[in-house]
Amino acid sequence: MNKPAAAVASFAVLVSSLALCAQTPSFTIQADKPIAKVSPTLYGLMTEEINYSYDGGVYGELVRDRVIGRGFGSLTHWPAVARGNAQVSVAADESTGPSAELPRSLRVAVTAAAADAPAGVENGGYWGIPVRSNEIYTGSFYARTDTPGLAVTVTLQNDQTGIAAASTVVTGLSSDWKQYKWTLKTGTAPVSANNHLLLTIAKPATVWFDLVSLFPPTYGARPDGNRADVMSLLAAMQPKFLRLPGGNYLEGEHIADRFDWKKTIGPWINRPTHESPWRYRSSDGMGLLEFLEWCEDLKMEPVLAVYAGYSLAQEHVEPGPALEPYVEDALDEIQYVTGGADSKWGAERAKDGHPAPFPLHYVEVGNEDQFDRSHSYDGRFAQFYHAIKQRYPNLQIIATAPVKGVTPDVIDEHYYMSAVESFAQAHHYDNASRSGPKVFVGEWATREGDPTPNLEAALADAAWLTGLERNSDLVIMASYAPLFVNVNPGGMQWSTDLIGYNALSSYGSPSYWTQVMFSSHLGTEVVASSLSDAPVRVYASVTRDAARHKLFVKVVNASSTPQPLAIALKGAGELAPQAVLTSMSGKTPNATNSIEHPDAVKPVERKVPIHGSKFTEIFAPYSVNVLELSD
Repeated sequence: MNKPAAAVASFAVLVSSLALCAQTPSFTIQADKPIAKVSPTLYGLMTEEINYSYDGGVYGELVRDRVIGRGFGSLTHWPAVARGNAQVSVAADESTGPSAELPRSLRVAVTAAAADAPAGVENGGYWGIPVRSNEIYTGSFYARTDTPGLAVTVTLQNDQTGIAAASTVVTGLSSDWKQYKWTLKTGTAPVSANNHLLLTIAKPATVWFDLVSLFPPTYGARPDGNRADVMSLLAAMQPKFLRLPGGNYLEGEHIADRFDWKKTIGPWINRPTHESPWRYRSSDGMGLLEFLEWCEDLKMEPVLAVYAGYSLAQEHVEPGPALEPYVEDALDEIQYVTGGADSKWGAERAKDGHPAPFPLHYVEVGNEDQFDRSHSYDGRFAQFYHAIKQRYPNLQIIATAPVKGVTPDVIDEHYYMSAVESFAQAHHYDNASRSGPKVFVGEWATREGDPTPNLEAALADAAWLTGLERNSDLVIMASYAPLFVNVNPGGMQWSTDLIGYNALSSYGSPSYWTQVMFSSHLGTEVVASSLSDAPVRVYASVTRDAARHKLFVKVVNASSTPQPLAIALKGAGELAPQAVLTSMSGKTPNATNSIEHPDAVKPVERKVPIHGSKFTEIFAPYSVNVLELSD
């Protein structure tokens, strides 16, 4: 006996629906059952001078090697320029410089030149100098000459066309070292990074230059500040802290190469620069005060790492009297950050232009001291810990490795993982002991993708972050590393970095967008939840903000198929009829962003209807999702 076609269709739909119900994993959320407080400082930034992160990166300086360094390669970025029949020779002069800290200079000897045939030097910046229309660039240099009254023409010129985007004349050079300031204003110049800075003279003379500087418009118009586009990317992450001045960069290859903070404050002319552990010289334009102002600009707090007597070449300082000067140096540094203008080092900060102290709650003693083969960290940490606590009892002290004898307030744990490892470690802290120190995951990353992470890495990062969120009563801070990479050839020393840039533009990787999604959708409490019958590569966490009447449901579907979840909300009250779903996905796990395609993988937002406290949501393959519910 044949059934009517409509009845057959209805029966098929019923069977399909029953099958879906039988197969759909369930996600039960007890919205009225908070199980832990979310750390208000959970998401922040870890910074390091690597991959040209400061010079050639976030720091706005456009001139490369603005200070003439020592030895071979000191003139690499200062080639001579001679037009027409002009003649010039260039050398690094070890006998004269603008200060005791900067004893060398760039000697430019012009033996033939004229107004239509000038000579001098040029600088190509960090793989180019960016030019945009109708912008004002601020510049300066220190100079002296054997021809008093000499004029120097400063030009921002296109590499290919030779057309000047802007030019000015600096007059009145003398035989004494002096700083000269100037501005360049571009007109309708084409947007390009293919430009260089020219310093030329129009008659025979010798000029000595040093500390040649050029800044574009900066973030928040801070004088000599940070690059605007990169800072805007950071601001979108809503960071709560900045771990500074870096990990290996703090230690240096040798003790003499450490981040010696007292040599990074005050006028540039008093900063001697130093070798970074990643084989290029730091200008130290990003000094201690600049780090603190970076925090101020993004409304975050510093996590101050102090040098603790260990450097990467296995040089260390024994605990006891030999270490005491370094302990005192750390106490001085804390006073520079937090002291009133009536204190010794607070007065120095005020003299440097910032009378008000900065907030500080965390001090980290050293960096990755588990690599110190002398095993001296127990003693070194204890000496710093007792001295800091005696002077600043309210500061939380972070250890960089397990220690005996003294219990730190926080321990810094680092994780660099493959995607497989990140997925496997998503539940790492679920059953961790709560009886010991709190945890700062000060460096972590899924290392898949080059120079910046691909979608697979972002999915694994998101899975890992669900675990950190669920356990943010224990994990009070976390920061991805490395933060930056200059994507030009030769700009990268470490692959898989959060934000990429060249001289002209910047972009966030898929992992960057994961960070943005998680940090901008964070409640104040973790609520109980359980995920049942979910396939592998599906992860979740839930936080709520009772004051804002928000519930943030994060779901990671790292599988290759759509994943329905039957969501059951208990104790949520009456829900708003619409929720906001922010989702980032791609067609393959290898999908990624780049300078050429900065928005290939990016979150999109849409509204979804909510019918009561039980509903099914289907999450796309290879996706990171945040469902924002309101009651």
